[in-house]
Amino acid sequence: MKRILLLLSVLLLLVGATQAQTRTLTGQVVSSDKGEALPGVTIVVKGTTNGNSTDSEGRFTIQVPDKSEVTLTISYLGYKSQELPVRPDQTRLEIRLSQEAAALDDVVVIGYGTVKKRDLTGSVSSVKGEEVTKLPVTTVTEALQGKIPGADITRANGYAGQGASIRIRGNRSIANPSASNNVLYIVDGVQGVNAADIDPNDVQSIEVLKDASSTAIYGSRGANGVIIITTKRGSAGKPKISFNAYSGITKVAGYGEFMSGPEYVAFRREAFRAAGTWNSPDDDSKVFNPNQLAAIENGEYVNWPNQLLHKGMQQNYQIGLSGGSENTKVYFSLGYYDEKGLLKLDRFKRYTTRANVDQIVNKWLKVGVQTQLAYINNDIRRDPFNIASQIAPLGRPYDDEGNMIIFPLGGTQVNPLADEQPGAYQRNTKTNRITAAAYVEITPLDGLSLRSTFAANYATSEAGSFYGRNTIDGRGANSQASITNNQNRNLSWENVLTYKKDVGQHSFTFTGVGSYLSFTNTSSFAGGNNQVLPSQSFYNLGSANQNPFYGSGFAENKLISFTGRINYSFKGRYLLSVTNRADGSSKLASGHKWANFPSLGLGWRLIDEPFMQSLKLITELKLRGSYGLSGNDVINAYGTQNSLTNTSFSYGDANAAPTYTISPTIGNPNLGWEKTYTTDFGVDFGFFDNRITGTVDYYDAKTKDLIFPYTLPLLTGVTTVNRNIGRTRNKGIEVSLTSQNLNGKSFTWSTTATFARNKETIVELPNGNVIADDYRNSLIQGQPAQIYYDYVKTGIWQLGEEAAAAQFSAIPGDLKVADISGPDGVPDGKITSVDRKVIGSRVPAWTGGLSNDLRYKGFDLNVLLVARVGQWISSDYYAKYTRSGVNNGARVDYWTPENPTNEYPRPHATRSLSYVTTLTERQASFGKVRNVTLGYTIPKSVVGKAKIDNVRVYISGRNLYTLSDIKDFDPEGEGVIDRPLNRAYVIGLNVGF
Repeated sequence: MKRILLLLSVLLLLVGATQAQTRTLTGQVVSSDKGEALPGVTIVVKGTTNGNSTDSEGRFTIQVPDKSEVTLTISYLGYKSQELPVRPDQTRLEIRLSQEAAALDDVVVIGYGTVKKRDLTGSVSSVKGEEVTKLPVTTVTEALQGKIPGADITRANGYAGQGASIRIRGNRSIANPSASNNVLYIVDGVQGVNAADIDPNDVQSIEVLKDASSTAIYGSRGANGVIIITTKRGSAGKPKISFNAYSGITKVAGYGEFMSGPEYVAFRREAFRAAGTWNSPDDDSKVFNPNQLAAIENGEYVNWPNQLLHKGMQQNYQIGLSGGSENTKVYFSLGYYDEKGLLKLDRFKRYTTRANVDQIVNKWLKVGVQTQLAYINNDIRRDPFNIASQIAPLGRPYDDEGNMIIFPLGGTQVNPLADEQPGAYQRNTKTNRITAAAYVEITPLDGLSLRSTFAANYATSEAGSFYGRNTIDGRGANSQASITNNQNRNLSWENVLTYKKDVGQHSFTFTGVGSYLSFTNTSSFAGGNNQVLPSQSFYNLGSANQNPFYGSGFAENKLISFTGRINYSFKGRYLLSVTNRADGSSKLASGHKWANFPSLGLGWRLIDEPFMQSLKLITELKLRGSYGLSGNDVINAYGTQNSLTNTSFSYGDANAAPTYTISPTIGNPNLGWEKTYTTDFGVDFGFFDNRITGTVDYYDAKTKDLIFPYTLPLLTGVTTVNRNIGRTRNKGIEVSLTSQNLNGKSFTWSTTATFARNKETIVELPNGNVIADDYRNSLIQGQPAQIYYDYVKTGIWQLGEEAAAAQFSAIPGDLKVADISGPDGVPDGKITSVDRKVIGSRVPAWTGGLSNDLRYKGFDLNVLLVARVGQWISSDYYAKYTRSGVNNGARVDYWTPENPTNEYPRPHATRSLSYVTTLTERQASFGKVRNVTLGYTIPKSVVGKAKIDNVRVYISGRNLYTLSDIKDFDPEGEGVIDRPLNRAYVIGLNVGF
């Protein structure tokens, strides 16, 4: 007992001594311009983890050593940080923070370094993390829509887990433009990271590099623009915990309607009336089979697409932890995203974790690691809409006992719901992606640093597929099971040397980079028919004992680069950036693997000139100009080499012998780089004390030596060869404008508008000016690369035009197309290939966005509008027109003697339909209410009692309304019937501790 009392006495003495060694310091932090209290300001005793944050009234309390002078570090987003000495006798402070003027001192991440926004010479757009999380989005790319001028972002697929696609300043490459014009993503300095794996809540900032001055340091990798994503890092002081979540429902947005049962019956009757077979319902037996007649008599009609579509669900949860000391900083997060699609068997689950650790070892050594792990479990539904749009809307999906009817009307058309039956269908892909990077940064001298980073991106996927006999693919005949495995191993090692030096009014920054990138892919697949036990799905391929198939693949390529860049500033107002990068690609031909990609950027801060000081109206003005070269090696590995293909050969033998033949695509020993020369002129401006700020850029990008699979004559025995052919040109203008409309104490309102206009042109093609493949894959000199080159629909042949129609072997009710010209350049009474013309381009003439942010006390409202204008589509929906009436189709206005429309031709049981593609082409401009989010932040005086820093709740709607001439479907999805877009409604929560 005495020992216990003695121990308690010692503890009390220690506590008393500790209390005697500290004192309580209180104070308030306000803005220097308006004297408004600033909540959430971070205050830390320098050199320690001892810190706190201000409450809703800007007040704080912190314990500091007694009878000692200390230094407080005060930081707050959008305000200049301070280091404030505190005397031993001070117990209360009044701290005033000043805003960073026009955010010019904001640090912008560029290639292999950072620079203040005021010193940029290139075209770079920046989005902060709070802008990314303002909207509940699936991927970070979606969060950029409408906010980056020159970035054309669309979401054309509504399946679970699908993100958005992006194009920066249009398309330059013409070979497979959907893949060869992709942007480069850099995540925390590492290339090859899948941006779709990043939880938007982990993002600190996003920079979009667009011109050659900013992208040239990435050489060939940056030819189509660069998106740099910087994730959150740890910070010194009190550990901070954040929790972010949202959950809601999705439903189909603008899906095209197909003919109902009665409409289909009328359509089929008309088709046979036109053929002279049907005159009244008494002739229905000549038109419909017994099963169809029975369904019509019983009024059994079914809307198959509506049977397939259901409400979906989205939910996302993320927790983040940030903390550390002056020397050790840690950020850690866990994320879970789950989406159930509009179709059964369509589900996407993503599990992510991130850990960023930075450690200052001593004054000259810093090390760190960053890891991103993502596990994705994706159930993928085979497209059922192609059948659902064609099968007659007659009969019943299920019998009286509730069992599915595999062939609802007999015959061969399968029930579109067949795959939804228990155990009938499974298609699942499990993906593991790991990104791990470690760096060492040495600072041997003041201003000199060397950073070496080694990173590995490793991804594995297992895609299993099984369909039973009574499914869409099985068609009542046989089942199949298969598995495909893929492994991607990407390694990078980059060494960056940076030297900064100020000499009087001169400022220099030199950057040197040595980079090694390696990309390796291996794959294998196996499968067979007649899975004996359907319950084993694709997990036991040995039971799939008929028609076995298997194979494997391997591909590897490397890229080695050396880069040098000099940034120079004189008086902070005359700016120069010079870059050169040498890239060597293993994919190109020997002797053509290496190329240099130089660039030059100039900037002039006019606002800092003495003669501008009297112009109080203008508060920011800078001129920029750049010129540079970037490259592209848009070709698969081994694309320059000849290869052999395995085949079988038999000449009077019982068994065919294995042999080899030359592959259809032959190698080209002279294939080199595709090169783009870009000129950019820009101006950054601000007016009325920067209440209005903005940028304007004009660019002109000329690409030559395009890599293209060129078709060879049949007599050569092969089909294509990859060649450097032709030239393209992209030029346009980009505008971004931000205004602080109202900036009161309780109410604020700001608006950001973006506009971009881009013109794509094929300048030169080999052997003439047209490479015509089909109506949507033709290349024509003087036109964009993605066009519709087709006949011109002028209407429908009408009654009274029989003689004119007969010249073209047509009758009233047939489709009418224009006779534009013959071999001599004048109409010749024939419809031939020379009568085709350019109908329109698949890329927009201009894109725009308008974002409004309003705040009133604790409430915040964001409304985002986007527009995409001038693009044409060839709609799959409008192509669903079967003139014979054999299949169902789109609900359209078709010609009859009683309805002499000019929209669609008359149904006809025996006449074929020519020029069907002309029915599908539409001008598809649209404007959208992309997102509306309303939030409320609970006062700190309420949540502070629970030791919580902030709580915000919000509701949000996405893809809420579309304004377009196309009313049948959402034009963003281009009317492709197998990928309906969705509309989402969610409720969310943000909590900070």
